Amino acid sequence: MFDHVFRPGTLGRLRLPHRVVMGAMHLNLEALDDGGAALAAFYAERARGAAGLLVTGGTAVNPEGAGGPGYGIAGEPAHEEALRRTAAAVHEAGGLLALQLFHAGRYALPGAPGTDGGPGWAPSPVPSRFTRTTPRELSDARIRATVEDFARAARRAVALGFDAVEVMGSEGYLVNQFTAPLTNTRDDEWGGDAERRRRFPVAVAAAVREAVGADFPVLFRMSGADLVEGGTPREDVGALAVALAAAGVDALAVGIGWHESPVPTVQAQVPAGTWATYAKDVKQALRAGGHGALPVIASNRYSRLAQVDEVLAAGDVDFVALARPFLADPGIVAKSRAGRPDTVDVCLACNEACIDRSFGTERVSCLVNPRSGYEAEFPLTVRERRGRYAVIGAGPAGLEAARTLARLGQEVEVLEAESEPGGQFRWAARVPGKEDFGETVRHHVRELAGLGVRLRLGHRVGHRDLAHLRGFDGVVLATGVLAHRPDLPGLALPHVLDYQRAFADPEALGPRVAIIGGGGVGVDLAHLLTADPQLKRTPEAFLARHALTAGGPVARLAPRTASAAPRRVTVVRRGRRMGAGIGPSTRWVVLDELRAAGVRLLTGTGVEEITRDGVVVRDAEGGRELIAADHVVLATGQEPERDVAVTLRRAGVPFEVAGGAAGTGALNAVRATAEGLRAAHRLLDGR
Repeated sequence: MFDHVFRPGTLGRLRLPHRVVMGAMHLNLEALDDGGAALAAFYAERARGAAGLLVTGGTAVNPEGAGGPGYGIAGEPAHEEALRRTAAAVHEAGGLLALQLFHAGRYALPGAPGTDGGPGWAPSPVPSRFTRTTPRELSDARIRATVEDFARAARRAVALGFDAVEVMGSEGYLVNQFTAPLTNTRDDEWGGDAERRRRFPVAVAAAVREAVGADFPVLFRMSGADLVEGGTPREDVGALAVALAAAGVDALAVGIGWHESPVPTVQAQVPAGTWATYAKDVKQALRAGGHGALPVIASNRYSRLAQVDEVLAAGDVDFVALARPFLADPGIVAKSRAGRPDTVDVCLACNEACIDRSFGTERVSCLVNPRSGYEAEFPLTVRERRGRYAVIGAGPAGLEAARTLARLGQEVEVLEAESEPGGQFRWAARVPGKEDFGETVRHHVRELAGLGVRLRLGHRVGHRDLAHLRGFDGVVLATGVLAHRPDLPGLALPHVLDYQRAFADPEALGPRVAIIGGGGVGVDLAHLLTADPQLKRTPEAFLARHALTAGGPVARLAPRTASAAPRRVTVVRRGRRMGAGIGPSTRWVVLDELRAAGVRLLTGTGVEEITRDGVVVRDAEGGRELIAADHVVLATGQEPERDVAVTLRRAGVPFEVAGGAAGTGALNAVRATAEGLRAAHRLLDGR
């Protein structure tokens, strides 16, 4: 199985057992004051899962290169001690570790160590929509010093016991900023034409090569496509690849897109393998330039090794870097190599606990694997004492609590009122691009069965269960939420239904639908109701929709024709922010798709009443309007289902609450699964 993935390969002097590289991720573990315990535990677990070569999140080569307050900096004693400990832990676990050398440039966020309260540093003072600041321009002297800082950081990597380094030259960070006309408007030896714009990345590569010696592996992550107007021209990408090869790098990893790009690159809406064409272009440029043997590493938007095997089989790239899939399942390689890919926890590309957190200070983790980033805090150690525990509710929180208890050696029984497990994930899985939410449920159910967990469906816990509940050492209450019904005139009309009924049978809804409530649930429902059944979700179709196949201007989605939209949908939200609660890296993508589908999005709009003809609303200026609708769907929030708590108190059984049952404030799936994990540990630890 996966013959192309499990062919050995080489990167410089490194001999690797397969063609998967664990790509770099900033984790917000790098600057923790714990001596590197969390960082070492995170990478060691992936090495034990047969990751092979792992690349760390970016270590800033100098203070002004840090992307934010959670970044480590080369030369800082505390960070270097954490790195030394991490390299040793990875080696002990049988893996290899590369240190990524990083400089944020104009993407340095407020609060980054070297910004001194001001903006970051860049080739030219071009404003950034990502940071909402205008960077300071690097002088010639600062540029030369920064080149030396990359070399110095590379020397430190050798001294700290790393096996390789990777220069971060993609995703719109400093090195990439020098190659793009948009951000490099200089007219000196560092800019002015294509050759001078690539002088900085080539100088960095050459300096790093000299610093580490001829046989120490040097990887360079370059941008295959910036996907911004004024980004690096396509022909310049190939020329840069050849120049980097001549400078002595051992491999080129190909990244895609900037944080300011109007085209999604890593979201669930992007089909797997979409960006392989740009890695193929780099390989072709290398072949034409006489460097065809140099390995090329494709990346971005793979979640399964079957997808990796397919792109490797084409022969246009040599390795594939996976990042978020290793958050979802540290054992993705080991399980797949053992012929058990169906046991892999699949990355949902939701970005909520990983990419969205990486731009702040909260520890990066994973919706489907909330242990990610917390491996040292929640070790998978079977407890000496075996107890008997119940989990009430088989939604995201309950499934996570059950598998945590079972993994730790406990006897577990799950009681679920519905005829199917999954809770709100059942509805999410119906939304285009979110199908893998259903796979998460199926995976958890399979894993629970393998761990000997008893799953009782269609069993609503009540007073009749008192005697049964008293036989458990503890209970996790994860009964989830009920749809909130607001106090509105016309609520009892027959064409009014809550979002759960709408998700359960969307085909029953008429051609005109008004959705009251524009949070994540309302937006997801609008997406489901307006999905184009003829839309092909292939890499080729995606590239064509975003005008990337013709090499035209990079632009947001164009509206579909009215005939392509199966329904006319209006979403009404009292607040000013449509889709509030959706992660920032995904929200804009979803709203773009809704606008392209002709969905009418009304914010700052209150509902006065529901009539037989539709919904009467009033906007912030006092304007009154009847929105015609065949069906009106309530997506106005949720309430905790807490009736079972009374039964548990009567039974006198210790219990912990997780997910929606604990409260609906700031409720999302990330919170639910994290609380399921923690509730299980609190029960076992008696806290």
